[in-house]
Amino acid sequence: MIISVASGKGGTGKTTISTNLALSVSRAGQQVQYIDCDVEEPNGHIFLKPVIDGAEDVTVGVPEVDLKKCTGCGKCGQLCQYSAIVCVKGSVLVFEQLCHSCGGCMAVCPANAIAEKQRKIGIAEFGSSYGIAFGHGKLNIGAIQSPAVIRYVKRKIKNDSIVLLDAPPGTSCPVIEAVKGSDFVLLVTEPTPFGLNDLELAVGVARELNLPFAVAINRSDIGDDRVVRYCQKEGIEVLLEIPNDRRIAESYSRGEMIIESIPEYSTKFLQLYERIKSTAGVK
Repeated sequence: MIISVASGKGGTGKTTISTNLALSVSRAGQQVQYIDCDVEEPNGHIFLKPVIDGAEDVTVGVPEVDLKKCTGCGKCGQLCQYSAIVCVKGSVLVFEQLCHSCGGCMAVCPANAIAEKQRKIGIAEFGSSYGIAFGHGKLNIGAIQSPAVIRYVKRKIKNDSIVLLDAPPGTSCPVIEAVKGSDFVLLVTEPTPFGLNDLELAVGVARELNLPFAVAINRSDIGDDRVVRYCQKEGIEVLLEIPNDRRIAESYSRGEMIIESIPEYSTKFLQLYERIKSTAGVK
C-alpha cells in the first residue's frame, strides 16, 4: 500500500505525521518504507536519523550540439518553449539549466546535429532507520527538474512494504509527480484561512487524479471551524486531529519523534493507519 502525505501549503505538519506514522506502523510489525519526495527541502532525515548506506547521482538528458553538423537553421530554438536552446546569427547556444529534457530539439534537427548528454541535477540517498527502509532525493541548488528526482527515488518503492511518501507542499508538478500512483492521499491542513484555501486546491488535485483521500487537521484547536465545515460539506473524512500541544512543539524543536517523546500518540497514529486502510478499502 502506498500512502502519500501531502498538503496545499508548507508548514502544516506533513513530515511530522508521515514520519511518526511510519514508525508507529513499523513498530506494529509491518514492513515499512519512508520516502521523502520533498526534494527541494527534505527534512524527514532530521527526525528518523537514518543510516545512509548508498547514494546515487540523478541525471537528466540535455542537448549537445555538434557545431560541425549544425546548419544554423534555428528550428530547435523555434520549438523550445523554455529558451533552453537558441540560434543567434547562425550559432547555437544551449542553456542546460533551462532544459526540461523533452528531446524535441533532437527530433526536429534536420542535420542530426544534436545529441543527448547527461547532466547531474541531484542525488538520491538510501538507508534505514528504526527498521524502516529510508530514501530521499536532494535537488541541486539552481536545478529546476524536481519531478525527475522524485521519479528516481520512487523507482525504489518496495512492493512488499507499506510505503509512506512525504510529498512536497503545494499543488504544482512536483506534488503531482509524488502522489500519482498512490493508493491513498492524506491531506494535512490547519484550521486557518490559508489552510482552508490551500486545502481546497489540494482536494481539487486529488479529485482530478481520481485518488482516494482524506484529511488530517494539525493544531486543530487554533483558528476556527471552517475547515471542518468544508470537509462536512464536501463529504471528506477527517481521520486525525492533533491539538496545538506544546509538548509536540518542544519535541519537534529537538528533532525528536512525537511517539518517543509522548508515547500515547503512538496509539493515535496506529488508529490513523487503520482508518486509512478502511477508507481506502484495504483489508
